[in-house]
Amino acid sequence: MALNYRSFGFQVLAGMVVGLALGLVARQIGSGPDGDLNWLATTLKTLGSIFVSLLKAIVPPLVFAAIVASIANLRALDNAARLAGQTLLWFAITALIAVAIGITIGVVVQPGVGVSSAALAAKAPDSVGGWLDFLKGLVPGNSLALSASTKITDGSASTSVSFNILQLLVISIAVGLATLKVGDRAEPFLAFVRSLLAVVRALLGWVIRLTPIGSAALIGTAIATYGWGALAQLGAFTAAVYLGLALVLLVVYPTLLMANGLKPGAFFAKAWPAIQLGFVSRSSVGTLPVTESVTERLGVEKGYAAFAIPLASTTKMDGCASIYPALAAIFVAGFYGIQLHAIDYALIVFVSVLGSAATAGLTGATVMLTLTLSTLGLPLEGAGLLLAIDPILDMGRTAVNVAGQVLVGVIVAKREGILDESAYYGATPVEALAVPAE
Repeated sequence: MALNYRSFGFQVLAGMVVGLALGLVARQIGSGPDGDLNWLATTLKTLGSIFVSLLKAIVPPLVFAAIVASIANLRALDNAARLAGQTLLWFAITALIAVAIGITIGVVVQPGVGVSSAALAAKAPDSVGGWLDFLKGLVPGNSLALSASTKITDGSASTSVSFNILQLLVISIAVGLATLKVGDRAEPFLAFVRSLLAVVRALLGWVIRLTPIGSAALIGTAIATYGWGALAQLGAFTAAVYLGLALVLLVVYPTLLMANGLKPGAFFAKAWPAIQLGFVSRSSVGTLPVTESVTERLGVEKGYAAFAIPLASTTKMDGCASIYPALAAIFVAGFYGIQLHAIDYALIVFVSVLGSAATAGLTGATVMLTLTLSTLGLPLEGAGLLLAIDPILDMGRTAVNVAGQVLVGVIVAKREGILDESAYYGATPVEALAVPAE
């Protein structure tokens, strides 16, 4: 079978290979005269930062419009309450399976035992999650979910303003439910929201076309910055995380599909563009339009996909909120020589199943990790041990997140009789899946 060199998938794969090569070259060049990054590493870091910033800029309007529209779409569905309940139930079921796998691998491998701290930065991370902080963080401080932070460096203060995605999610759900309550009087507002969603999706489609360049820059930056030293120090932990992710993606998900009378091959053939984009972008929300597109092409009713996928992109995190926190907590405990007991493992399960909204669909899982560590009473400095390789781990975590988001939509649709199996097994040109169509 001949390769299609113009395909989006091939371009992304080529970008990853080029990024790896450039990262190795930048690593060989070494640091600048003052110990700063060399010109190649600086260029890669700048391009990667621009790509991530473009994704983050689109996230707030995308989350608001997608969640409000998805909840409003429930009016057009039969048994809307049942569909919503089944969706949340399967979120919990797959999260429970994922965290069980993470705990099992952690107990067997014990990745933190015997690791030297010489090459690791054992300091508390800037973002720390606790249950009180998590609950307080659910309450919006203002109607736009804006938060400001001030940093003092060398005697000068700088203030930055950003969106709190978790609070924005709460606001969006509340507004969506209010549109259901208001009924027909909300139609002008919903027309605006749907138009906004269409415009934002178009903008995101343009950003997605930059993914080959962004993936080359991000992977190159990770290699140039961290090299293989950090991976060597944390080799067992890295391998354990990717083993857990592989088991969920390649064993658990296919098993669940077959248990519901569906062939895994057809699922992965159509879900792959979203999984691939999640891997390189490290953002479930940024991947949302492609995730929703492939879910519909798998035969899921458009109205249900428009509800399930936006909700899943911000709360359904089998990689970031289940496998990774479980393994990371066991790593930290082993590193500090702390014995975990049955109640500790039960707490890990509890946090993973109920606290996944803390990840909020953005890159990184530091808040979820620190939430788990603080619940178990483990040193928060342990999170700092893993920050060096977090970008490398986050690629795999997000890919599994996205795959799980599509999976739940497909399984619920199949069980509720709203899955078009002819579309599920039908052939779809790969090019049609590259960028979400409007």
